[in-house]
Amino acid sequence: MGDKFKFQNVTFTETLSNKDYKKQIDELQERARLVSHYSYKKKRSIILVFEGWDAAGKGGAIRRLTSRIDPRLYTVSSIAAPNDVERNHHYLWRFWNKLPTLGTVGIFDRSWYGRLLVERVEGFTKVEDWQRSFGEIVNFEEDLSDSGAIIIKYWLHVSSDEQLKRFNARKDDPLKRWKLTEEDWRNRDKWPLYEEAAEEAFSKTHKPNAPWHIVPANDKYFARTEVLRIFCDRLENELNIPSKFS
Repeated sequence: MGDKFKFQNVTFTETLSNKDYKKQIDELQERARLVSHYSYKKKRSIILVFEGWDAAGKGGAIRRLTSRIDPRLYTVSSIAAPNDVERNHHYLWRFWNKLPTLGTVGIFDRSWYGRLLVERVEGFTKVEDWQRSFGEIVNFEEDLSDSGAIIIKYWLHVSSDEQLKRFNARKDDPLKRWKLTEEDWRNRDKWPLYEEAAEEAFSKTHKPNAPWHIVPANDKYFARTEVLRIFCDRLENELNIPSKFS
C-alpha cells in the first residue's frame, strides 16, 4: 500500500472529450448490465461503497453506473447521521438490514466509513471508539466477502480548487443551491483533517477482499467511466464471466 493512497500522489491529467465519453459510457453501461445479470444468476451479492469529498460527483457516478442495470437488481442507500434508535445500537447495526440480497447490488452513498471520517473529525465519537473501528470494519467486510459478497470501495477525489469551483457553481444556480449547506463549507475548512482521516482509513482497511479505488474526479466524464470500468473489470475477473456475457 504505502504511498498508493496519499492524495498528493493523485494526478488530474485524465480527461475525456464529450465524443469519447459518450462512446465509452455506452459500452461500459452495457457491460455493467450484463455482468450484474450474470452475478444475479450466480447469486453473488455486490456491495459498492462510495465515499469522497463533497461535490466530487458521487451521485452522478452512481446514476451512470445503474443506468441500464435492472432496477430490481440494485438498491441505493444514502447514509446520513444516525437517528435516535440507531444511536442506541452498535454503529454497524444500521447497515446490516441495508445489505443486498443474494445476486443483487447494494450501493452505499456514504457508508460505515463515516465512523472513521466525519465522526472522527467532528468529535462525534470517542478516540478509543474510532480507533477500534479499523479492526471492526475489516472484520465486518471479511464476514461479508466470506459469505460470497463482492466488495468495491470508491473514493471520488477532487482538488480543493475544483471543489470550491463546484461549491460556487451550486451557490449561483437556483436549481442546485439546495445541494450546498453550511455543513459543506464547515467540512471544507477542515480539509486537512479529513485528508488525514481518509488516508489512515485507506491504509488500514484496503484489503484484497475489499479494495479501495481512488478515482480522480476533477473531470466528471473520466470519473464516471472509471467507476464503471472498475465495476465491470472486478466482476468479470471475480466471476470468471464467459466472453459471451462481456
